[in-house]
Amino acid sequence: MAQLGLVGLGKMGFNMRERLRAAGHEVIGYDRNPDVTDSTSLEDLVSKLDGPRIVWIMVPAGEPTRQTVAELGNLLSEGDLVIDGGNSKYTDDKINGDLLAAKKIGYLDCGVSGGVWGKDNGYGLMVGGSASDVEKAMPIFDALRPEGPREEGFSHAGAVGSGHYAKMIHNGIEYGMMQAFAEGFELLEAAKVVENVPAVIKGWQRGTVVRSWLLDLLVRALDEDPELDDLEGYVEDSGEGRWTLEEAINNAVPAPVISAALFARFASRQEDSAAMRAVAALRNQFGGHSVKKAGS
Repeated sequence: MAQLGLVGLGKMGFNMRERLRAAGHEVIGYDRNPDVTDSTSLEDLVSKLDGPRIVWIMVPAGEPTRQTVAELGNLLSEGDLVIDGGNSKYTDDKINGDLLAAKKIGYLDCGVSGGVWGKDNGYGLMVGGSASDVEKAMPIFDALRPEGPREEGFSHAGAVGSGHYAKMIHNGIEYGMMQAFAEGFELLEAAKVVENVPAVIKGWQRGTVVRSWLLDLLVRALDEDPELDDLEGYVEDSGEGRWTLEEAINNAVPAPVISAALFARFASRQEDSAAMRAVAALRNQFGGHSVKKAGS
């Protein structure tokens, strides 16, 4: 049995705690929400852990994570280990790792995929850091990953930063896959050739080359709302799609699918697009194409 301190008990962190406890591990959590926390502060959390300690962070990326790492650096001891399992940008990991290394505290960055389903299905894990630190935390990783061969749900991607880099690219791919399913759904709906669109999409779940968990989730959504008209077509992005495109530019790697998927999300947030008004005006000017006047 392993012991773990877990900071951040939101949707992901809470379910991870439950999965780890179900596997027989001792998890002591800390969250600002008094209804879910096991400790009153980070200091209280650390005091309840036996050395050498392992503390896993699941808080929002950016400043909240950086502050948590810095505070833990002042509370933990030489030989302890911190794991950042949030969606931090990979460039933050070297800063966090160096800060802790100066105090002889280990650091791993772990990209985590699985969402709200991970509690039951397990989480895909992509880890960056030293082999010795990875080995220390392997009982935790093995409990969180899906059942089956370790290499199919867990990867030691490389040095510090590589785990979050791998997760960033994973999320960029996810953007493209979701957009392709979305465009296919819209075309099926618009053409009016297919009479039962949800049945067709459900029929892709077995035997076809596009079968996937994302397809299964789309089928689930269509079962609940066959035309998806209960939803507003407004889509946020977590930031990792943007970071993926930055890396594509930095490395001169063409990424047209991921970039189009990200820009489609931007378009979803525009009730009235100035760009599309300009396109309409230009079509009217050069070709006399009809336009819709505002308010008509």
